[in-house]
Amino acid sequence: MTAVPAPTLSLSADEARRIALRAQGFLGAPDRRAGVRGVLRRLGAVQLDTISVLARSHELIPYARLGAVGRETVEAAYWSEGHAFEYWSHAACILPVEEWPYFAFRRRAHRERGRRWHDLADRDAACARVWERLQTDGPLTASELGGAKNGGVWWDWSETKIAVEWLLDIGEVVCAERRGWKRVYDLAERAVPGELFHDDLDDTECLRRLVTQAGTALGVATRADLADYHRLRGEQVAAVIADTPLVPVEVAGWGKPAWADPAALAAPARGRHRTTLLSPFDSLIWDRPRTERVFGFTHRLEAYVPKPKRVHGYFAMPLLAGGHLVGRVDPGREGGTLVARQVSMAARAAVEPMARALVEAAAWVGCEDVRVDRCDDPALAAALRAELPHAWRSAPR
Repeated sequence: MTAVPAPTLSLSADEARRIALRAQGFLGAPDRRAGVRGVLRRLGAVQLDTISVLARSHELIPYARLGAVGRETVEAAYWSEGHAFEYWSHAACILPVEEWPYFAFRRRAHRERGRRWHDLADRDAACARVWERLQTDGPLTASELGGAKNGGVWWDWSETKIAVEWLLDIGEVVCAERRGWKRVYDLAERAVPGELFHDDLDDTECLRRLVTQAGTALGVATRADLADYHRLRGEQVAAVIADTPLVPVEVAGWGKPAWADPAALAAPARGRHRTTLLSPFDSLIWDRPRTERVFGFTHRLEAYVPKPKRVHGYFAMPLLAGGHLVGRVDPGREGGTLVARQVSMAARAAVEPMARALVEAAAWVGCEDVRVDRCDDPALAAALRAELPHAWRSAPR
């Protein structure tokens, strides 16, 4: 087992929390000039998901950090001018195109494994047909290539879909755009800039870079945190962490060795805190054990939990205010009304930020009203309903 070096610095739990908030773009003035692409570069990965309530998760990520940036602006920032591609990181994620070389280790692993989910009787022939079609007519969706499904359940992929996804896994095809939520496939040699289109980096260099990037995006993290960010194995992190710029630190109450980005330690983490609703897939909170350790907040996505067993709702979004997670809301839309189907708040002090966050989110998605359906505390529900008109009056126009 790799020995863990002695920590060079001790941090309080509050210091670690503020470092994490700043690293993720929630503390200090937002970098509006860098915009959505700046958020993507800072985070290194933005998770995609099919669920759309207020908006899709990849739209909620820059909104939470920058405020009411237009949704079309968000999509254009991701999917135009070759700035990004989609690949397997924490999950299916949008990644800065500069990171293409560093996922060579994962592309090689797929090739060596020889399969992921599906088998084909003659995969080489099917892949050749897809490749030739993309070369002639691409970029194309799976439907345009000939159809994504065989007509059964969602995982009953067509031969064409299996082939193009395999080519994406091994890096011969790239998704550099989503169109109407469908992946648009193109040949990687055409979509990835020439100076980046290579698998020359060995696994060690790839892992070193991704661990460093995760440490920078998290600010301070345990080995498990670093591994989870790009879904690496703990032993992969342990093998390279000594050769990264990250420095060992001790965080009060964590009970585990941790590492910090030296730039995050160079100056105190100060500035204005964002008040916002967070997607459950936001990288600030996507790692549930870390969220509980850093914020003392237990959260899970209940979209796939049977409705009678849900505690907080289908797509409960935590409320970030004052650098803490102080509540959550399960939102929905009915025409021009944002509906807070279920709300919970830690204390009376969370009422004003919850009202403000609901109103800002409503305005962002084009709603003109907010309705609170349920709240786990009747007194706080009454206070929230009374606060909403004030939030509307003070909202930016």
